[in-house]
Amino acid sequence: MQIYLDYSATTPTRPEAIAQMQQVLAEQWGNPSSLHTWGNRAATILERSRMQIAMLINAPAESIVFTSGGTESNNLAVMGIAHQYSAPQHMIISSVEHSAISEPARLLEQWGWEITRLPVNVLGQVNPADLQAALRSNTVLVSIIYGQSEVGTVQPIAQLGQIVRNHGAIFHTDAVQVAGRLPLDVQQLPIDLLSLSSHKLYGSQGTGALYVRPGVELVPILGGGGQEGKLRSGTQALPAIASFGTAAELSAQELPTETPRLIRLRDRLFDQLADVPELVTTGDRIHRLPHHVSFCLPDADGETLNGKVLVRQMNLAGIGISAGAACSSGTLKPSPILLAMGYSDRAAKSGIRLTLGRYTTEEDIDWSAIVLKQILARLQPQKQPCECF
Repeated sequence: MQIYLDYSATTPTRPEAIAQMQQVLAEQWGNPSSLHTWGNRAATILERSRMQIAMLINAPAESIVFTSGGTESNNLAVMGIAHQYSAPQHMIISSVEHSAISEPARLLEQWGWEITRLPVNVLGQVNPADLQAALRSNTVLVSIIYGQSEVGTVQPIAQLGQIVRNHGAIFHTDAVQVAGRLPLDVQQLPIDLLSLSSHKLYGSQGTGALYVRPGVELVPILGGGGQEGKLRSGTQALPAIASFGTAAELSAQELPTETPRLIRLRDRLFDQLADVPELVTTGDRIHRLPHHVSFCLPDADGETLNGKVLVRQMNLAGIGISAGAACSSGTLKPSPILLAMGYSDRAAKSGIRLTLGRYTTEEDIDWSAIVLKQILARLQPQKQPCECF
């Protein structure tokens, strides 16, 4: 029995997206920038895909810039604003950002920029009052992740964005985990820049998009032929983009039924594991991604029992999950997300994430809960003193 519960890492490309990709590879393989018939056919596919993705977030089609994925979209948002200034300015991010935001911010810091990293509470939430207090006269960009990929917490983006808009700065959000799982409407949300990724919503890997609100200026981070409105040079990966468009359109259609189904499965898994005292839920149970379940084991010793060990043990049982801690040069490093939320080093090594998707069933949930309980009973027979925080 094979059960995949790592949909936040990547989703299986849906058959309709694969079929669209194959058709483009076989029949519409021209360069969209070419002026002849082959190029025109490709350009038609490109613009149709742009419109499909724009409709997912209720944006004008011309506001969608295709990239290679969420990481490039985040980098284009951050560096596209930063490169407008000849002197270092001030930027605000949260302390629970994806590395595709925290690393560019760290680089800017090396260049003399001032970076404020907003604290979060134990649920991983940013306090809007902290954002308001952190704003300065030279704050030019604020980037707050919409749905945190490791612990599932959804931020109050509308409130945070309005604070930034009132101040006059640019507001970016990494919505990679949210798109296709929760409604997104950039006409209603005070968002200037928003990152998307194809392979998080059942499209092909290798492409993504950045929504750029009309009137917002960016400096491109790639020099070249000036494709994508001169914001992202390079011949577009048309087959992958076409699969992205198909997946986005179908995700929008299925959202009213799929999101409630995922929430029911998510809560079923939480309920199935509620009687396991070793597991402590991480993130916000209420303001949470609909497909996301995560825990840590604060009583684990951090060496013989940690997130990586549980991933391996579950994999041996045919179940794919993920861990938050990173292993570098044989040394397990605590999750920076859990550390930012106030967890101890030991607890931050023990985080696990089980994320659900369109192929997840109730039977998958029930069996995965049984297996995880059995593994924990075998690996942690004796309870040790709690060092949660």
